[in-house]
Amino acid sequence: MNKAVLAVIGVILLLGGWLVASYNGFATQGNAIDGQWKQVEVQYQRRFDLVPNLVESVKGLQKQEQKVFGDIAEARTRYSGAVSVDQKAAAASQMESALGRLLVIMENYPELKSDAAVARLMDELAGTENRVAVERRRYNELVQSYNTSLSVIPGNLLAGIFGFSRRSYFEATEGSELAPKFQF
Repeated sequence: MNKAVLAVIGVILLLGGWLVASYNGFATQGNAIDGQWKQVEVQYQRRFDLVPNLVESVKGLQKQEQKVFGDIAEARTRYSGAVSVDQKAAAASQMESALGRLLVIMENYPELKSDAAVARLMDELAGTENRVAVERRRYNELVQSYNTSLSVIPGNLLAGIFGFSRRSYFEATEGSELAPKFQF
């Protein structure tokens, strides 16, 4: 065989290897994001399992607080029926909002805070919220890395060819930067 043919075959093999490696890199990053989202869901499920116990512990409250309990139940239902990441994130955000209102209510009833069962559940919930925050941060870090790979050359050229697209970050709910207001 002549040297020119060998050189062309070598270039084709290198180019093919590079394309395969690029595809595999995108696929690996996408799978890592999917796996991390599952970790976020595990923590959401832990939260959704804890909250009914907390609600049962404080159900003797006045009628006006019953709306919060309904909101929590609705958020749980929305989450269990959600199929996409965006739908699950929206349901989780709805739960966070309802939990914030529940915590404000609990502040208005000091006898609840002194109850051992409620205090234990609140500690569990606080730990779960920390776990949720950690898993969300990890998820967003993976999404950032993946989206960067899709945005830079040659990734931006190859991603479209291979059918890979940007992923959405998990974003805080509107108004979450505001601390809840307590009225005594």
